[in-house]
Amino acid sequence: MESKRSKYVLIGLSVFCIILIAITSFKDGFLNPLRSGIGYFLIPIQSGVNRAGTTLYNGISSYSTMKSAMEEKQLLQAQIDTLIEENSRLQSEQFELQRLRELYELDQEYMKYDKIGARVIAKDSGDWFQVFRINKGASDGVRVDANVIAGGGLVGIVTDVGANYATVRSIIDDVSRVSGMAQQSGDTCIVAGNLMLFEEGRLQINNIMTDGDIKDGDRIVTSNISSKFLPGILIGYATDITTDETRLTRSGYLIPVAHFDSLQEVLVITTLKEDLMNGTAEDSSVPQQEEAQ
Repeated sequence: MESKRSKYVLIGLSVFCIILIAITSFKDGFLNPLRSGIGYFLIPIQSGVNRAGTTLYNGISSYSTMKSAMEEKQLLQAQIDTLIEENSRLQSEQFELQRLRELYELDQEYMKYDKIGARVIAKDSGDWFQVFRINKGASDGVRVDANVIAGGGLVGIVTDVGANYATVRSIIDDVSRVSGMAQQSGDTCIVAGNLMLFEEGRLQINNIMTDGDIKDGDRIVTSNISSKFLPGILIGYATDITTDETRLTRSGYLIPVAHFDSLQEVLVITTLKEDLMNGTAEDSSVPQQEEAQ
């Protein structure tokens, strides 16, 4: 049974091959209608398949390109974030270096006084550093009435001390009074703190004697007769000096050299005025102008 079936299959294949040989033996002109008929049905199908294939290929290519672009964008964004962070760090370090350089120059200017550096760690609410706290205290040799300098000159005075912190009241505070003098002439005055006035970047100068030689542009430093401030520390520059209505005194304004809106590091002078007075046996009969911190 199986042998007969195999025989018939072989005969059928042989006949099919003979037919194909016969067809291919005819001239092309005979096959053209057949080819045209087949092409009429197959060409639209082939075009559709080509369009579908092209669309699919383009879609896959676009997705691959988009995915690659997204990955590249994420990589570039990560690099940008890193560069921004590094740039911010470098700028911060540059600003800190500049501040420390200024403190070093200030330290050199007042070499005769012992000092330690401190960082501002807190301040009262408001725009200005009228009262603030530093990270150095009694364990570092800081004492009440220690003078504090930064930004080229006097900042304030220590009013309270803990083991590892100290509170500083700046010269712009409303209750601050500093006995000053013109560096050129030695004539004295009082530099009075005033927060409202400091909105204009100025402080008040008063108690200038009418014959005192204090004029616009003079350097105002802490006076020799100050009870708590060490002598010769630059406070600022005199401006708009006029005679008072009483004609007995003169007054004006002072532009401080320290920057009270951005204090970050300061120098604390550990030598007190009291130490100098005791060490030099300063004559107690010398009149001293009243000061409040």
